[in-house]
Amino acid sequence: MRFLLLLAAVQLWMSSVSAQAPGDLVKTHGIHSPIHKANIGRIVFTDREIPPADLTAGDFLRHYVLTNKSELFITAFMGNSLTNELHRMAPGWTADSLTKNGGYQLALFVDGKLVYKSNIQGAPYPIVKDTETALSKPLIRNEGGWWSQYFWLRFMNNGGDSALTEGEHLLRLEIRPYLREKTVAPETEGALLAAGDLPMMVYRKPVIDVSRITLSAVQPYNGLEVSNSPYDTNKMKMLRGLIEAGVFKQISSIVVIKNGKILVEEYFNGETRNTLHDPRSAGKSIASSVTGMAIRDGYLKSEDQTLKEFYHLQDYAHYDPEKENVRLKDLLTMCSAFDGDDGDGGSPGNEDNMYPTDNWVKFTLDLPLSQTRPRGRWHYFTAGAMLMGDILNKSVQGGLDAYADLKLFAPLGIREYQWQYTPNHVANTAGGIQLKALDFAKYGLLYKNGGVWNGQQVLPAAWIAKTFTKYHAIPGRVNEYYGYLFWNKTYHVGLTAYETWYAAGNGGNKIFIFPSAPLVVVLTATAYGQPYAHTQEDRMMEEYILPAVLQ
Repeated sequence: MRFLLLLAAVQLWMSSVSAQAPGDLVKTHGIHSPIHKANIGRIVFTDREIPPADLTAGDFLRHYVLTNKSELFITAFMGNSLTNELHRMAPGWTADSLTKNGGYQLALFVDGKLVYKSNIQGAPYPIVKDTETALSKPLIRNEGGWWSQYFWLRFMNNGGDSALTEGEHLLRLEIRPYLREKTVAPETEGALLAAGDLPMMVYRKPVIDVSRITLSAVQPYNGLEVSNSPYDTNKMKMLRGLIEAGVFKQISSIVVIKNGKILVEEYFNGETRNTLHDPRSAGKSIASSVTGMAIRDGYLKSEDQTLKEFYHLQDYAHYDPEKENVRLKDLLTMCSAFDGDDGDGGSPGNEDNMYPTDNWVKFTLDLPLSQTRPRGRWHYFTAGAMLMGDILNKSVQGGLDAYADLKLFAPLGIREYQWQYTPNHVANTAGGIQLKALDFAKYGLLYKNGGVWNGQQVLPAAWIAKTFTKYHAIPGRVNEYYGYLFWNKTYHVGLTAYETWYAAGNGGNKIFIFPSAPLVVVLTATAYGQPYAHTQEDRMMEEYILPAVLQ
């Protein structure tokens, strides 16, 4: 028995030693699988996600066909963890300093020529940098948002798209460690950790035969007739073909309303006319609509009311008298003084910090005021839109959801929809209310019609005029503005400019209202978190939809 215990202790010690070689700073998970031991220093490619321990040599791709629907995964078998490799570059640094200042450097080559190199910052987690000796990640995937996928998208936007022409190519991926501080070594990048080559046939520009594509037959819908207006059906067929071929990704629906009637209604990726679509932040715009109704009905005095009329702000953290005077208008136009910016991952009021909490209102009112942003500057602030919903909920008769159903959805004949709710059990105006694509179109048409539906003034025309006012320019964008929880931009078709006000949400969800054209356009999509989600739809609008329906 003693011998067995001693043997077990020796085996445990040997396992520990194998996981931390002489000269290492941190203990790793070690290298145990035969497939890892046989491929140290190699990156292998697979067409599906396979855990490193389950990989076999038969899974390794020897050749690949790259299309717009491709999914490609990598596994890098390394001889040590990233932190230990960084330790060789800067022996005097602590593990914490190394993980904070170091990371992986990825480089992609096409046909032997370096096309793009990027130092990955902020990922993976420090524990992964310390312990993992195999890196397994998606490189190309049609869902999810791993840092490795964003690296591929940056590669495509920085030379990869033009380098991967149709035909045969050799793709090579190299991984090295890097340190941000140039003073620790002659160069910031370290020795090669792993590399891999993949011969591929590129087929990303499919030939679309419009004669083989059929557009959906449009049928009447509750409150909407079918349009007989002519349009360029071949251009819409081309768009449908490109969506089906994956050139435009994860599109769910396209609806075009012209002169108040359904002109185009197309669905993709298994969606139908009856699908409830999650538009994410496009739902924020509904808070603006309900605010206008609540002012009309006397539940609110005006958008110039301040937070002190709804909350005892001294009960919350970071009290500042300036909080007392934050107006509803500041929440509607996203220019409040709160230190919250969804575009800044380090902002205390970033929406990602709000969602895990059990009281979103307290989270928002506890926020400090910004000490750096000039007062009145626009900043995307989801928590502020949520707070607007809480104010509405405590102000209108029956609560926000019941009031919106009675005053907005019922008059439009919208009966099937689904709210999301906050932890405070309030209809969530941060976004996410789910409607059918044609019901989103009705909502847009209500604005196009000056707030009138079937002869009834559902939404005050004066409120729409206020909503569609360019209160703030969007920082970093050219000729784009913000109104009352609606966006503004201008599309160009040839020499003609088409201004549009629109609701917008993550993934590529949009409701467009065109003041100078007889159009409402709805796009729904599920490209959540993907950087191409909105840019691909700008192409769809300018190159296909608007030219087709405005002939």
